[in-house]
Amino acid sequence: QDIMSKEVLSMREDESIAKARTIMGVARIRHVPVVDKEDGFVGLITHRDILAVTVSRLAGISAEMQADLDEGIKARDIMNCDACTVTPDTGLKDAAQTLLRHKYGCLPVLDGRRLVGMLTEADFLRLTIHLLDAVDEAL
Repeated sequence: QDIMSKEVLSMREDESIAKARTIMGVARIRHVPVVDKEDGFVGLITHRDILAVTVSRLAGISAEMQADLDEGIKARDIMNCDACTVTPDTGLKDAAQTLLRHKYGCLPVLDGRRLVGMLTEADFLRLTIHLLDAVDEAL
């Protein structure tokens, strides 16, 4: 909880992947958690998931046609329901080892079923820079 992102953009499972694509583009993120009406975590959509259902530009379809296709695909259709999660009191070392071992880009942080944050590779990079700055100041 000390380094996680607390302001998390999420979506509902009945919303289209067009929303996921928009969230990722505007917020410059690669993961969008999917929640139910009570903000209970139900899945995760990654940039890779979006790419997997995107028709190749080599197929000659227009951006408008891809947008129409995106509107027809719901989050529930492509989300990962078995995403690895952590709790707010998970140790940073354990979380970092999980990210590294499984090559995950993020870990949703749950309090019970409720999504309370996201822990990402970028959060650990910010922590590393902060610690390196502290070492530099100590020298």
